[in-house]
Amino acid sequence: MKHLTPRETYDFLAHTPDAVFIDCRSEWEFLFVGHAKDSLLIAWYEGENWDLNPRFLGEVRAAGSHNRPIVLICRSGNRSREAGEFLEQNGFSDVYNVLYGFEGELDDLHHRSTRNGWRYDGLPWEQC
Repeated sequence: MKHLTPRETYDFLAHTPDAVFIDCRSEWEFLFVGHAKDSLLIAWYEGENWDLNPRFLGEVRAAGSHNRPIVLICRSGNRSREAGEFLEQNGFSDVYNVLYGFEGELDDLHHRSTRNGWRYDGLPWEQC
């Protein structure tokens, strides 16, 4: 798996139109916190107990295929890394993780979006 900063990801997506950009956070995070513009929601964890999404692999296969680059983003880069490792174990060979994710790392006051991340870098995002 390759790791890209949010700015590197934005440039990669601009130059790789066949890439599939997947936000693997929960539906709640995607809708109410916001999400990177043009990202597709396929949750890695879901539900009240944060269970692994049993449909994740099938949904990614339907969205992309083993032949298209898969770019994963989450809140901070941890879930997307886990999801990327899972995809590689299941035959995907061109997987990218967005370092720092959408909201970035926690600062000293336990706030996000103050040090790094997609939103911190001012990249296009939207909120439903």
